[in-house]
Amino acid sequence: MTEIIIAGFGGQGVLVMGQLLAYAGMLESKEVTWYPSYGPEQRGGTCNCSVVISEREIGSPIVVEPDAAIIMNRPSLDRFEPMLKPGGILVYNSTLIDRELERTDLRVIPVPANEVADELGNTRIANMVALGAFLEAAKVVSPKSIVESLSHVLSERHHGLIPLNVQALERGRAYQY
Repeated sequence: MTEIIIAGFGGQGVLVMGQLLAYAGMLESKEVTWYPSYGPEQRGGTCNCSVVISEREIGSPIVVEPDAAIIMNRPSLDRFEPMLKPGGILVYNSTLIDRELERTDLRVIPVPANEVADELGNTRIANMVALGAFLEAAKVVSPKSIVESLSHVLSERHHGLIPLNVQALERGRAYQY
């Protein structure tokens, strides 16, 4: 069982990353939960979600001590870094996080997600860059399943951006430390 926290500001695609992981897990016949948490603000407020992916039945969607985290901003790093299990995976957006990590017992993957997204021509795909790095590090679901999930999770009006999202995932997979 892998328990994951994904966190950042509203509008950074945090919930979409969680939905993609959950959908990909279902495509692979795994047990999954996706549990969003956000304030009344749609953009700019903090939001997070927890995802659990398992080969067996999941007892609770609540994640207290995650195995991994994808962190898109500093307030989320401040909140969730202490919660990770020792030896856990921490993928973080190094474009927006300006402090050193406090923990030394984690597998840390800094990813300049916003910079890479800018290079690809669309800042809104920074989440896919971070997700790509996470996929390569955690191997909890296959990148192929994530790509297949894009057309199910993204609204139809964004289907034209699927090739760009796939490109961002591939660029993110290159960031391993």
